[in-house]
Amino acid sequence: MATKALKKKVCERIDQRRDEMIRVAQRMLKQPELGYREVKTAALVKEELQKLNLPIREGLALTGVEGTLSGKEAGPTVVVMGEMDSVMEKKSPLADPVTGAAHLCGHHIQVASMLGAAMGLVGTGAAPHLSGRVKFLGCPAEEYLEIEYRLGLMAEGKISFLGGKQELINLGYFDDVDAAMMVHSFADTPEPAFLMNAAGNGFLAKFIRYEGKPSHAGAAPHRGINALNAACIGIMAVHAQRETFQDDDAIRVHPIITKGGDVVNVVPSDVRLETYVRGKSLDAILDASAKVDRAFKAGGDAVGAATKITNIAGYLPIFQDRNLTEIASRNGRALLGDRGALEAGFMGGSFDVGDLSHLIPVIHPFVTGTEGHLHTAEFHVTDYEAAVVLPAKLMALCVIDLLADGGGEARRVKKEFQPRLTKAQYLELMQRLAQ
Repeated sequence: MATKALKKKVCERIDQRRDEMIRVAQRMLKQPELGYREVKTAALVKEELQKLNLPIREGLALTGVEGTLSGKEAGPTVVVMGEMDSVMEKKSPLADPVTGAAHLCGHHIQVASMLGAAMGLVGTGAAPHLSGRVKFLGCPAEEYLEIEYRLGLMAEGKISFLGGKQELINLGYFDDVDAAMMVHSFADTPEPAFLMNAAGNGFLAKFIRYEGKPSHAGAAPHRGINALNAACIGIMAVHAQRETFQDDDAIRVHPIITKGGDVVNVVPSDVRLETYVRGKSLDAILDASAKVDRAFKAGGDAVGAATKITNIAGYLPIFQDRNLTEIASRNGRALLGDRGALEAGFMGGSFDVGDLSHLIPVIHPFVTGTEGHLHTAEFHVTDYEAAVVLPAKLMALCVIDLLADGGGEARRVKKEFQPRLTKAQYLELMQRLAQ
């Protein structure tokens, strides 16, 4: 079958499965789960992949699930990803009443689109026209949340990295992968469009703990050492650094206090914070990180509290592959005309697919059909056609281009790709950043 005819059939099949894809997205919306805890979501992804009679692997980086479509012969491997976890916003009407988890970043539409691409390719019998493999991956723990909890998982030996794709890289999941793709929701853009080639910040995560001395807050505060005062001074000292951050580096530092004391009538002696230090480049991140460490230490020194700062390797800036972007843009224009290949520009956010983009060719287009800003209670999908169905078509068409005709396009993309890091260099860098 000619590639053009195959693409037409796949798009028709995805249209036929439209309601099923939306149902998956809405089921996820009603059962949000935080990273490395995506038990119900993983079961849902497994259920849908089993309906397609794909071989399944599960328990990847604790909760990840994969289904594999094999072509007519050996060849390149392409991974189509959808992230399973949610953010946390207790004020959202869709939040889990216990955990506060809520799908306010669009991961529910990612998974639905990933499964939609699988439905289209499997349902049309595309495998005999492809060379190589397509892995459909439900990926865990993209949102870098609950740092203290995940450090506990590391201490138990259950994970080595706090981010899901980082963990999968470490476990060797991507060692034989030639290209990877996924989509991501764009904020407050109801009209159908694909936004290509977005750049984003990387970041270094920090866990800060101030240890003071408890004492009766009313009768003998002079006998205590107030760790909460240390934290407040530390945060203000970080603010005093902001004028030293250069605009072009897009530095963002945004600490939260996760524990501010135990009871109101005892001088707080155990206070804990989490923060990111974001930036466009690794050098900028490291420069800002040193200033932030100095500021937090000053808070402890000011009141006599002990300060412990734990650095945790965050995410690297994202670099989207030029050749894959061209393929996606071409297919986007075929689906949507000129709005199928809009340039997204710089995004202040961070994505763990950025780590992967240093090792293999990656694309991460943004898709629309939403209102409200990401990570807020106002974010919601207004157009499932734009948010789920069209992205499923886009990724399926890109897979066909890559693996049709003996997988020649995928081989070319991989050959022309220049990795910024080897896997060994990446793991060494992550270890160094955590010191």
